[in-house]
Amino acid sequence: MKQLIAFDLDGTLAESKQPLGEPMGDALAELLGVAHVAVISGGDWPQFEKQVASRLPDHADRSRLWLMPTTGTKLYRHGDGAWSPVYAELFDDDTRARILREFDAALVATGFVPEQTWGERIEDRGSQITFSALGQQAPIDAKEHWDPDFAKRKIIQAELRGRLPGLSINMGGATSIDITREGVDKAYGLNKLSDESGIAIGDMIFIGDAIFPGGNDYPAKAMGMDTVRVRDPQETLAVIAAIIACLK
Repeated sequence: MKQLIAFDLDGTLAESKQPLGEPMGDALAELLGVAHVAVISGGDWPQFEKQVASRLPDHADRSRLWLMPTTGTKLYRHGDGAWSPVYAELFDDDTRARILREFDAALVATGFVPEQTWGERIEDRGSQITFSALGQQAPIDAKEHWDPDFAKRKIIQAELRGRLPGLSINMGGATSIDITREGVDKAYGLNKLSDESGIAIGDMIFIGDAIFPGGNDYPAKAMGMDTVRVRDPQETLAVIAAIIACLK
């Protein structure tokens, strides 16, 4: 019997950077009645608060919810009526400066110049630095059509891997590339989750939309964890309903 259901966020529980829809909030609240739930994604805590924490109905059992921003290098739990960090693994100043410098050089080297951007393209999330090709505030439609087959980002990713040895560089969301410390990926975060929760990996399921080689959800599958690949949040709702039926 599975004890914890872990989810990717963008493309799985919600559209890119959008709040959970009401049906998803209700579904997660029902799931929390029968299992622990974790959300692990590249976004930082303010994004998690906007997309997930603030969108759950009042009756949801938040004590069973594990929120893991920046690919699990941060963990937030709920207690005494508020969310608070359990840990945060941050870059040192020299590493942060090197990443930002090489990001700029990689974009020049690959000749990547988008026709239009919306907001800042590089965001320092403390324990992760994220490149959003079209900018942090790009509309969903533009994101979905920019790189649906990941081909554009694979070129930038390869360039960055050559320039930043010793760091993990993975594609996330619809237009993003996430840089974390070496070895930090969804598998790293899920192992941290197992340590913190006391729930074995074998007693978890991971659900995501990027469970394929090169996708930022694939490490969960590669580590041997039970996984379910979904196309979009609508399919995730169907998977949640099936899990609830089984666990009940």
